Amino acid sequence: MNKSEKSLKELVVENTKNTGVIPCIKLEKKGDFLAYADAMYKGGARIIEITSTTPGVIEAIEAISDEYKDKLYVAAGTVLDPTTTREVILHGGSLIVNPCVIPEVVDIANRYQVPIFTGAFTPTEVFNAMKIGSTMVKIAPGSWGGPKYMTYLKMLFPNVDLMPSGGINTENVADFIKCGACAVSGARTFMNRERIAEEGIGWVTKQVSKFIEIIKEARKDLSELP
Repeated sequence: MNKSEKSLKELVVENTKNTGVIPCIKLEKKGDFLAYADAMYKGGARIIEITSTTPGVIEAIEAISDEYKDKLYVAAGTVLDPTTTREVILHGGSLIVNPCVIPEVVDIANRYQVPIFTGAFTPTEVFNAMKIGSTMVKIAPGSWGGPKYMTYLKMLFPNVDLMPSGGINTENVADFIKCGACAVSGARTFMNRERIAEEGIGWVTKQVSKFIEIIKEARKDLSELP
């Protein structure tokens, strides 16, 4: 099956797993979204997220989607209602990410055949996310359960794709991957204001690249989960 024959869901899941990371743009006011997107793309990201709490998020998603076409897929994060879900999709969003199980949001995404990564934490929440048709489950905060919690969830639900988010850094990301996560995501670890102020936006590129390299190395030494 070539790229043109694959569905959007297949392409998003494939790119998420291949790179192992979805860096997130989160700003308190409108900024140069294209510059951040470009920095992340140069670092190797093929899917990026913009939180829906960021001012100008719809316009940003549309602009980045138009600029990069199918080279970079843009997700909207923290999506809490069907109306926002539909707006994101109609303006070029390729992925919906939300922090908790919201059946109405999952329903709209599936109607438009757009992938959705649903936030969950407990086994019951993970099960409910799967039951209503989520494409992948985002475990948040990932740092609460830690890497071994991914193994526990995979023991319960071997077929679920887990993406921990929150508290993931260069020191622990390899452990999350080795314990069963198929990818990770986050905002603060890629949008460190102090580091960007000191080193420029090129720091974002280096940070994304570093994550991808660590994940690549971690996958070379994966042991079978219990």
